[in-house]
Amino acid sequence: MTGHDELALLLDHSVLKPEATAGDIAAGAVTVREGRIGFYCVQPWWVKRAVAELAGSPARVVTVVGFPHGCERSEVKALATALAVADGAAEIDMVLNLGALKSGESVPVGADIAAVVKAAGAAPVKVILETAALTDAEKRLACRLAVEAGAAFVKTSTGFHPAGGASVDDVRLLRTLVGPRLGVKASGGIRNLADTRAMLAAGANRIGTSASAAILAALTASP
Repeated sequence: MTGHDELALLLDHSVLKPEATAGDIAAGAVTVREGRIGFYCVQPWWVKRAVAELAGSPARVVTVVGFPHGCERSEVKALATALAVADGAAEIDMVLNLGALKSGESVPVGADIAAVVKAAGAAPVKVILETAALTDAEKRLACRLAVEAGAAFVKTSTGFHPAGGASVDDVRLLRTLVGPRLGVKASGGIRNLADTRAMLAAGANRIGTSASAAILAALTASP
């Protein structure tokens, strides 16, 4: 059974709502510090602030690129990535270009991912697939392109798409598709300990959630 510290290190605590304030970013950093959480995911505007709030902590700041729709030009995504890394982001979660993927344009979609990977340098890149909006064939293609472009993770969802967030079936499929080569981040609608455990059992090795404190509290309280 996963203990508190072990689980906390697998969490990306997320504060991504567009209306999040400086106070919300500071409060999220407190949650990360107190929970000994591994990662803190914020919008690009707040990367410098999050890094400052977590000074002296081993937690790593993560940010999003092309969020939440993925439709920016590759040059824009690459520039946003480079700026975020310069601001102190340790990992990048980029949104796949869904429309291009669904159009069967595999070469430009792969190039889009590769541009972000190149701009990120040593910072690992997670590719957000928005699985609830994709067919299984599209998920297979997206995973292949992520692997070929040098991404470090595939990620289920932004958590902002009306089609829905993470599902156990999708996490299991992504793990099957990428094997041990890439990480799998489950994100979108994960708000309790039971869901977290189910995603980990299905093959996720990172959990994106805004409910980190509640999840860890439930773990502490569980027999």
